[in-house]
Amino acid sequence: MTDWPPRRRLLEELGRLDGRLAAGEPGADIRAARAGVLQALGRLDEAQAGYLEALAADPRHRGALVQFGALLQETGRRSAAITVYRRLIELWPGDAAAHANLGHVLWEHEDHAGAKASYERALDLDPGCVPAHQGLAAALGELRRDAEAGEHARLGYAARPILRLPYYGEREPLRVLVLASCGSGNVPITGLLDPRRVQATLVFAEFQEPDSPLPAHDVVFNAIGDADTGAGALAKAELLLRGTRAPVLNAPALVARTGRAANALRLRGLPGLVVPRTLDLGRSELLAPGLEDRLAAQGLAFPLLLRARGFHGGRHFEAVPDAASAAAASEGMPGDDFTLIERLEARGPDGKTRKYRVMALGGELYPLHAAVSTRWKVHYFSADMRDHPAHRAEDGAFLEDPASVLGPRALEALRRVAAELSLDYAGCDFSLGPDGEVLLFEANATMVIPRPEKGPLWDYRRPAVERLAAAFVTLLESRARAGASR
Repeated sequence: MTDWPPRRRLLEELGRLDGRLAAGEPGADIRAARAGVLQALGRLDEAQAGYLEALAADPRHRGALVQFGALLQETGRRSAAITVYRRLIELWPGDAAAHANLGHVLWEHEDHAGAKASYERALDLDPGCVPAHQGLAAALGELRRDAEAGEHARLGYAARPILRLPYYGEREPLRVLVLASCGSGNVPITGLLDPRRVQATLVFAEFQEPDSPLPAHDVVFNAIGDADTGAGALAKAELLLRGTRAPVLNAPALVARTGRAANALRLRGLPGLVVPRTLDLGRSELLAPGLEDRLAAQGLAFPLLLRARGFHGGRHFEAVPDAASAAAASEGMPGDDFTLIERLEARGPDGKTRKYRVMALGGELYPLHAAVSTRWKVHYFSADMRDHPAHRAEDGAFLEDPASVLGPRALEALRRVAAELSLDYAGCDFSLGPDGEVLLFEANATMVIPRPEKGPLWDYRRPAVERLAAAFVTLLESRARAGASR
């Protein structure tokens, strides 16, 4: 039996519930409670079976449906979670929490309009529903309705700025304090924090009082990663860090230097690196006459790429051949802050574009993907990979031996970028030029490390992602040990 007291208590409770079932005590309540204990122990497949047993005994068991939906969401089975939450709403249409939970899964499922409607319905039913306020803050922030988003954020986070994530380990955990923003632009690392090794606690910086004690922790990771949208949250994080002596990874001051335009200036001139010229401007500047002349003064000329500032994953990002096209494209983009970016010629001799991603963890480089596409806008999830074995073979070769694929010039350039950023967690998106130089698209802390989809098609990707996940936790552990020994 484990020596970790919380786990020992869970095992003892599981034994009591098993005894009641063995004695023939009937009912869905015991089965749902047992499944909940299994979930808390991290025995998630057994927990799922337990919830199904409880629902077989009572298909309307509210607790089992609520917990089963949460389990499905936690394990990434979003379609199934949506089905469970919709069943809850069908049975109890006035349950505000069920509408809010459905909104969360729809948001993760990229149905932002559906999520917003679910949050609004939850608040119609219960104006004090905290999860709905939190979700609506994100939804309105996505639309850049900042004043409304800020009010919902206040109602959702001011009273609850701390969120503790599950821990399933058998011994005392590594306690990681994660500083986050209630807005967009957080580093998506929670999926990398192995709950069998790490007890993660999120603190939403905007609403944690600087003089309030921070939750117990061994190491801090600043997950506020977007310098272009997170300036206020980064400044607040700096204040909160006065309350700790623990090591801090991705210090806010370093992240604050990594805005897209700022990076273009600081990284240009590094050997082996081609960095696109970049200009931040507001909507009024974008629409004003004489844009071409103002761009020429900055060394820019159409055709260019237009991006709504603060968005990632290819959202609100368009190629624009001239000023009129830029104005037209901006009409469909949220907010009033934009970035114009020089378009690098990244097509290979076969006419395809390749976008590589390399992560830098503690200064070490790790390959993440080589996405191949016939389109100029390349992201792994939308690239031409599933139906093209040759493209997957390129990806696999890159993951197996990135040095051979990239060559020494590009590898050294990437090391220089990582050194210049000085971040503990960062990523670089890039292509290769004809002479082996790095054509840099982006380098910052906001890079996603997505888990491969289920199925044998993607088995070749799993070792690289697992190496990255393990390296990240090992980095946290080593920094925590170094901090404890000071």
